[in-house]
Amino acid sequence: MIRLLFTCLLLGTPLLSLAAPGIPAVTLTTGQDGGQSYSVTLQILALMTILTLLPAALMMMTSFTRIIIVLSILRQAMGVQSTPSNQILIGLSLFLTFFIMHPVFDNAYQNGVKPYMDGEIQIQDAIEKAGGPFKDFMLAQTRESDIELFASIAGHGDIITAKEVPFTILLPSFVTSELKTAFQIGFLIFIPFLIIDLVVASVLMAMGMMMLSPMLISLPFKLMLFVLIDGWALLMGTLASSFYI
Repeated sequence: MIRLLFTCLLLGTPLLSLAAPGIPAVTLTTGQDGGQSYSVTLQILALMTILTLLPAALMMMTSFTRIIIVLSILRQAMGVQSTPSNQILIGLSLFLTFFIMHPVFDNAYQNGVKPYMDGEIQIQDAIEKAGGPFKDFMLAQTRESDIELFASIAGHGDIITAKEVPFTILLPSFVTSELKTAFQIGFLIFIPFLIIDLVVASVLMAMGMMMLSPMLISLPFKLMLFVLIDGWALLMGTLASSFYI
């Protein structure tokens, strides 16, 4: 996470010099092979523009989607509508995402961002090498049936190996698989709390307490059950170990 923030800071620093007079906005250099390359300042400007898509990429290309859905289902199953709050759930999901994605971020930095900042590779190669770890991560979580579905919709030919899957097909397939996995985990989490609600409702009906809300009585029992089994540590560990890196 520190390396990611440090990289963004280094990429944003040259923008401060754009306002200084005498610095050309565009510098075109012709190589010996006849190829042309733009100035580093323009490349960094393009990168900073791409960074506006960072929130969407964080949600759709990492483990964030699965984590936030499971935590939301857990809150619904426990019957506490606003505790923990949305800000706490999002913050917890973000930090757990950084924990899970740290090897991917580190590989992307070492293979793509760092060589580009050192001037060893061009931006096209940097984007390809930095995106490689993310593609490998998404392929490990994506079901083959989802890839085949979107490949058939796009009219793509037969995919022999996983490396041949383009990003345009992999991204929607990964999101679909994450949604499916998140709801499967949420279903398993919901069942114990649903059983407690059914037992409490049956007892109240047997006692003739029709006007008393079963949710009000079952809430302390669900909280006690979740605390006794060390639910937060169990849930966080299960979510972290459910990803293949």
